[in-house]
Amino acid sequence: MSQEQPRLQIAMLLYPGLTLLDLIGPQTVFSWFADIHLVWKTTDAIASDTGIKVHPTCAFETCPSNLDILFVPGGFGGDKFMIDAEVLGFLADRAATSKYVTSVCSGSLLLGAAGLLKGYKATSHWAVRDTLAGFGATPVDARVVVDRNRITGGGVTAGIDFGLTILAKLRGDDAAKLTQLAMEYDPQPPFNCGSPKSAGPEIIQQAMSAMAAEMARMAS
Repeated sequence: MSQEQPRLQIAMLLYPGLTLLDLIGPQTVFSWFADIHLVWKTTDAIASDTGIKVHPTCAFETCPSNLDILFVPGGFGGDKFMIDAEVLGFLADRAATSKYVTSVCSGSLLLGAAGLLKGYKATSHWAVRDTLAGFGATPVDARVVVDRNRITGGGVTAGIDFGLTILAKLRGDDAAKLTQLAMEYDPQPPFNCGSPKSAGPEIIQQAMSAMAAEMARMAS
C-alpha cells in the first residue's frame, strides 16, 4: 500500500432499514485506503434491516463536499426515502462534486430517484433491477456495471466485487489484489442458486414471497 497517495474520501449513506452487508462489504474493501464518512440526517444510531445498529460519523451538513466516492447501499427500508427531499437533495448535491457516484443492490433506486442515473447503464438486485428503467437508466444484468463515473453493484454480496473494482480504478490492481487476498475472498458457495439463472422457479418464487413479507414488515 503506497503511503504517497492521499487517503480516499468516501461518503457512505446510512438510513433506517439498510442492508448491512451492502454497506460493510465495500466498507471493508475500502478501509485500508480511505477516510470513510458514514452519513445520515443526524448522528443518532440507526438500525439495519436485521436490527444491528450503526452510528453515523457525520450528518448531511457536515459531510465533506469533494468526495472520491459517494455510495448508497440498498435495503428493505430504502423505499420510503425515494420520496424524501432531504435525502435526495443530499445525494444530488454531493454527486455534483464526487469523482464516482455509486451504489450496491437497491441503492441504485435511490440514485435513480435523485435523478442521478438518467442516461446511464446500471444494475441492482435482480428482483428490482428492471425498475431502473423508470428513472431513465438502462438496466444491465451484471455483477458490477461501470458507465463513466457511475458504478453500480448487484445484490448484497456483489458489494465486495464492486468495492474491488473501484479500488483497482483508484489505487491500482495490486491494491485490489492485496485486499482480496487479505479478505480471503475466494467464493465457493455450497449451492448453485445465487442467481435467478440457476435457482429455478420454485426457489425464485419463495424468495420473492419472503422479500415481499420483509418489505411489508419494514413498512409497518
